[in-house]
Amino acid sequence: MARLEHKHLRAVRYFHWVNGPVLLVMVWSGMLIYWSYDPYQISAGGFVLVKFFPDWFYRALDLENGLATGLAYHFAFMWLFALNGLLYVAYTLWSGHWRELRPDRRTPIEALHVALHDLRLRKEPPPPGKFNAAQKLSYVGVVGMGAGSLLTGLAIYKPTQLWWLTSVLGGYQTARVLHFALTIGYGLFFVVHIGQVVRAGWNNFRSMVTGYELAPDTQEAPHGTNSPAPAGPPARAAS
Repeated sequence: MARLEHKHLRAVRYFHWVNGPVLLVMVWSGMLIYWSYDPYQISAGGFVLVKFFPDWFYRALDLENGLATGLAYHFAFMWLFALNGLLYVAYTLWSGHWRELRPDRRTPIEALHVALHDLRLRKEPPPPGKFNAAQKLSYVGVVGMGAGSLLTGLAIYKPTQLWWLTSVLGGYQTARVLHFALTIGYGLFFVVHIGQVVRAGWNNFRSMVTGYELAPDTQEAPHGTNSPAPAGPPARAAS
């Protein structure tokens, strides 16, 4: 038998689902802006190894000649992105949810063990818990990336008014490179995150939608019987 078990707080789920489409709009509009000046590439000995991004990429996604549209959406949705992120951080601190995500000195090595287990290079599974070490590092890291995106974005949005911020970040061009690198980071995080969700299965996805997951019922059978004791309704968890 399985029972419903509370896993994710309601507010955390709301912040998660609001952030998804907002971030997608931010990346899409950012690509429209980047199209107008796309100098970044990885070269070796004068030979271009990777160019961000080739012309066919812009044509395939209809990202050409959309600078004005990109600027309008980017500057509008950045406030939603910032507000949602600030509210999430504030709620995490207020509710105590940060304790579940807080890394410790053993987290990096445990995260490596999780990665090796997922790659089938290590048989021993990670210790049981709501979040494993790799998830803790990822979720804390992506919050840091959000803060970095906000700061670098403001530095290149208002380089004159916020000259001190632009200067701290190494100047306009450096702030733009950092902003672009963080966007690539979001893309990599999204690919890994979705892959892990698919790997974990429907039960894990359902818990982020409803807040509950199905967990094995470990309640012992009454003395002298071979059948398990009836499971009562799940306790109402705070959300």
